[in-house]
Amino acid sequence: MPQQEEHAFPRLVVAAPQGRSGKTTISLGLCAALKTRDLVVQTYKKGPDYIDPSWLSEAAGRPCRTLDPFFYEQPEALLQAFVRNAQKADLSLIEGNHGLFDSFDETGVGSTAAVARALDAPILLVINAVRIGRSAAAIVHGCQTFEPGTNIAGVVLNNIAHGRHEARTRQELKVIAKSL
Repeated sequence: MPQQEEHAFPRLVVAAPQGRSGKTTISLGLCAALKTRDLVVQTYKKGPDYIDPSWLSEAAGRPCRTLDPFFYEQPEALLQAFVRNAQKADLSLIEGNHGLFDSFDETGVGSTAAVARALDAPILLVINAVRIGRSAAAIVHGCQTFEPGTNIAGVVLNNIAHGRHEARTRQELKVIAKSL
């Protein structure tokens, strides 16, 4: 498959450093917002799951697809499955599972980060900000640099307590972003 063709499909991976951070809520909200703008969103779920894909299907108005290296014998098959289903969409949204670098093995070959790199997709990192401030910047820095080629393109701070919490955490994220 030509390199140019696979890049013709806008895509975004929604991931988190850990499970229960709010990936599904953010993914559903993005689908709903894009749908109100009359955009066609193709959703994918990384990992074997049936609850999240059913919600994503409902939010997008079209079937959610599974996109997980575990189910494909060849790495190219994952990319082919992505392209096949992304062709009639304005944006493909891939919701990760577990933590960004978590996988069925210790090498991370089947992780959400690996899928994002295979698809050359930017990652929207959802951080559960309950009782965390400056450490959020360390988490983002670690996720950005842990495995080369992992593109953290944006951050959602979920569960912010109040305005001051948000302002301080955002400031630290800006400092870290300038250093990368």
